Amino acid sequence: MSTDAIVLLKEDHKEIRRLFKAFQEAEEGPASKRGKIVGQILEALTVHTYLENEVMYPEVRKLVPDVEDDVLESYEEHHVADVLCFELFTMDAGDERFNAKTTVLIENVLHHIEEEQEWFPKVREALGRSPLQEIGQRMLDLRPKAPKTPTAPKALKKSLDAVVA
Repeated sequence: MSTDAIVLLKEDHKEIRRLFKAFQEAEEGPASKRGKIVGQILEALTVHTYLENEVMYPEVRKLVPDVEDDVLESYEEHHVADVLCFELFTMDAGDERFNAKTTVLIENVLHHIEEEQEWFPKVREALGRSPLQEIGQRMLDLRPKAPKTPTAPKALKKSLDAVVA
């Protein structure tokens, strides 16, 4: 398994896209099935954004100033996703707005993933293999301690930091 930070994040993106597709396929099915899939989406996004915010983005901001604006935009995209995740976590899958809110979350996150593809190559070129492996290893080490729900204290702190920072 690679420890390259960009490879790890792209693997997360692939899993998140798979979960999005599963939701879209289940959109007209039973609420319980949609609820279960959205629960998986919320966990994957909570862990992923935590690792990016705690490890990847601070390092990239420090080491690759050319992508500063991209990183700041990514923080804001995470904040919007965090708010939607929190709201979905508190909703019942049978709520009339559950599917619509999930669709907005999916659109927001897919846009975010596309933008990262634009600046990840700049980060790879600027940093090279060894620093990306070090950053990736830090992400792997932190993953077991990452919050798994949008209401976990570490996830809430991340959201609050986005508002007051």
